[in-house]
This record gives sequence, C-alpha cells and structure tokens, in this order.
Amino acid sequence: MSAIPRDQWYVAAYGSEIGTELFSRTICGEPILFWRTREGTVTAMADRCAHRRFPLSQAPSRLVDDQVVCGYHGFTYGVDGKCVAVPGQTRVPRTARLRQYPLVEQDSFVWVFIGDPEKADTASIPRAPYLDSPGYTTVAGMEPLRARYSLLVDNLLDLSHETYLHGGYIGTPEVAETPITTEVDDEAGVVYVSRHMADAACPPFYAKSTGLQGRITRWQDIEYTPPCLYKLHSRIAPVGSAPNPDGSDPDAFHVEVVYAITPETEHSTHDFWAVARDFALDDDGVSAFLAENNRTVVLQDVEALDVLERVLAAEPDGYQELSINIDTGGLAARRLLQRLVTS
Repeated sequence: MSAIPRDQWYVAAYGSEIGTELFSRTICGEPILFWRTREGTVTAMADRCAHRRFPLSQAPSRLVDDQVVCGYHGFTYGVDGKCVAVPGQTRVPRTARLRQYPLVEQDSFVWVFIGDPEKADTASIPRAPYLDSPGYTTVAGMEPLRARYSLLVDNLLDLSHETYLHGGYIGTPEVAETPITTEVDDEAGVVYVSRHMADAACPPFYAKSTGLQGRITRWQDIEYTPPCLYKLHSRIAPVGSAPNPDGSDPDAFHVEVVYAITPETEHSTHDFWAVARDFALDDDGVSAFLAENNRTVVLQDVEALDVLERVLAAEPDGYQELSINIDTGGLAARRLLQRLVTS
C-alpha cells in the first residue's frame, strides 16, 4: 500500500513559477502539466499525450494560442484537456483527452487535488494568508528532497534538532532544553506543538534580521495540517515582553515560517519553504539575509534526510525505533497521516 494519502490537496508550485510556457512537476507520482493562459488562469492536466504518452512538457512540444501541440505526433489539446486536432484525419477520437486536475491558486501557492475530483472540497485547503499580504514581506524557495515526505514531517514537528543540526543559524541550547506541549484536534485533523522560551540566546538568524542582541523571549508555535501544510508561528521579543490582553504585540517581531510538504514519489519530496515577516518590510538587505540563511537551514535538513532515507532503505525488517517526549508531535502527525492513507 502507498504511504501517500490520496483524495488530498497538495502544493504543486508557487504561482510565480507558472507563466505562459509549459511547466511540468510530478506530484504524488503523477506528472502534471501546467501553464498560465493568456487570461491569467493556471491549468493542470496530465503531462502525457493520449496517443503514445509523450510528455507534453518535452520539446519540441509547444504552446500555441492556449493549445498544446504534442512534439511527437502533433495531437493538439485545449485548456480543458480535450484533443481538438489529430494529424491526418478530421475525426477526433472521443477518448483523446487529458485528465484534468482540480486547481486552486491562493496564498501564493498553486494547489492541485490528487485523487477523486468529486472529493475536491476547496474549503478544506489550509490557509497561510500572510504569504500574500501587504502586512508581511516574504522570501521563499523550494528544494528537492531525495527522501520520503514523512521524514520531513518528523523533522519539522521536532525542532529540538535545531540545536544540533542548525547551530550558528537558528539553533541555540534552549530549543533542545525546553519541554514542548502537544495538542491534537482530531476532528479538524491538526497537530499543535508549542515551545515557549522565556529567556533564550538570540541566534544569528534573528539577531541580524531584527537587531535584537543578547537574551530574548522566543516562542515556537507549530500548526501542522496533514498531509501538506506546516506553519511555524515564531515570536521574538525582549526578555519579559508579553502580548497585550487585546492580542496586540508591539514589542515583538513575528516570523511566519511555512513549509508545503509535497510528495513527488514514494521516496522523494518537494520541500517548499517560505519565511514571512512583519518588520523591515522594505529592507532588501533583511530579505536577502533571511532568504540565504533559511535556504542554508533547509539544505542542512535535506542533507540529513537524504542520508536517513538511505539508512531506512537498507535496514532489515523489524527494526525497533525509539521515541521520547519531544516526539509527541511527530507521533501524532504519523497517526493522522495513517488515518488519511487508510480512510
């Protein structure tokens, strides 16, 4: 049985990645063809010609007036996936059409639904509105991961690894030393993990972007909606600072870290990452610093998880894994993911 949940929404791309040229990405083992029409709408259909399965994203296939012409035998498809022209005959076979995928573009992401399109409820797509909000400035990227998506879920639900894997960037001793609280909303299917550090060292990632020095108050509040969207609400403030009773928080800096965890195949993953901040909105230097440093952190995770994938692939059956208190969030996420796989 596949470990990838079906009948689910997954992030396929950033909206900025898709223009008026053919673009392909494999999502959950399915090659999907995208392009943005002249009216600005994004399409999503199978990246395989119905005739001999030639990838329509592969040159010399081309886009002509919002129609895709297969570069192998010239079958031509419209924006609805239906074949509109077949070389050498006037009749177009009824079955000459491409599978279309339900698609939603929101919060800077392009979401596609993998599975039964009748189950594609757009209201179930989790939101991250700050990624496309004038009150925030966002830097973002995507790194390929040669490991199963569940390893990245484990990684992000247990941030104690920051102390050891990301020292000199975002890790400090307090991250590993501070206990977490874990809550699970089974009905909504969301895992919450919180770590509030009242007096912690300020890592370079925040010292150089916020200007804070010395000791800080640092909150990490995770919200994971399986299978795809992970949000880390980070609060960085002077020691002793707390939000006001009305929810305002003028003394703090807020950073929203978002990961879209999209399986490419059973053993590879698209690691989309974004960092949105509510301070220094027009400071290009801060943006460049956060983009470079967060990509470095992501690549450190990628290197570690690529190694771990090879270890798991080679280990014998029956290996007994050890879990401890800091794993409660990851274990809860595994349970919810397994429920999605078997439902």
